[in-house]
Amino acid sequence: MSTAVTKGQSASPGEAKSKPTLHPVAMADTPAAQAVSIGRPALLLGALYVRMPALINDPVAALNSALPFVVLVQIAYAAICLPIAGAPTVAKSTKKPRAGEKKRTESTAPALFKASLPQSSQSFLALILTVITVPAVHILFVLFGAPLLDHVARTLLCAAHFSILAAFPLFYTRGVDAQAMLALAGAYAPLDEVSGGVLGAVLGAWLGAVPIPLDWDREWQKWPITIVVGMYLGYAVLSKGVGTLFYGKRLAKAPGEGNE
Repeated sequence: MSTAVTKGQSASPGEAKSKPTLHPVAMADTPAAQAVSIGRPALLLGALYVRMPALINDPVAALNSALPFVVLVQIAYAAICLPIAGAPTVAKSTKKPRAGEKKRTESTAPALFKASLPQSSQSFLALILTVITVPAVHILFVLFGAPLLDHVARTLLCAAHFSILAAFPLFYTRGVDAQAMLALAGAYAPLDEVSGGVLGAVLGAWLGAVPIPLDWDREWQKWPITIVVGMYLGYAVLSKGVGTLFYGKRLAKAPGEGNE
């Protein structure tokens, strides 16, 4: 499944064309994909647990050394489990195909993300876009209370971990599809493992900020340790949980649906 938009039969007789439909991202139906999908959250959380003393002792060194491992895990996850952005999908139609006629497929992904590219190229392009988002995430962290001038390296590395967790699978499966991004931001995109991961990382990072201002004088309250822990916990739990329990459902209606 990809971010391709398919056209279906309109419910209103007067409409010539139906509204585009955004489909949820479907995991590959293979034993390897199922194993990776289940094992990846445990692997990420296990690595976080093992590296926790180092993270408390020196957040910059720990986050920096862990980043290549997380990148490799996410690339392997995308290659084994996720569909490539722009992969052609069979267009839905109420008409039966004629004898010998093949079902028409289409892809509305931008040329940057056509499925004809090798899978490695898709991963590379998604990774480049992920790197580009890191400064933007850094700025968002600052706007939500991160130190502006202090601990810049910590905030930047925290933003890098957030981007590789949440943004990389999104770019890999959705490309730069504006409709998909707007639907995700508006909470009316269909839920799946990828969008669940984004939601989990956001909620986890937000809740992870709660212990920082408390007057407990603990080493693990240093910025951004609790943010990182909350981000990984939220990502691991909601990525798999949402993709399994709420697949295809939406948190809100798309604009205009309430009037239909």
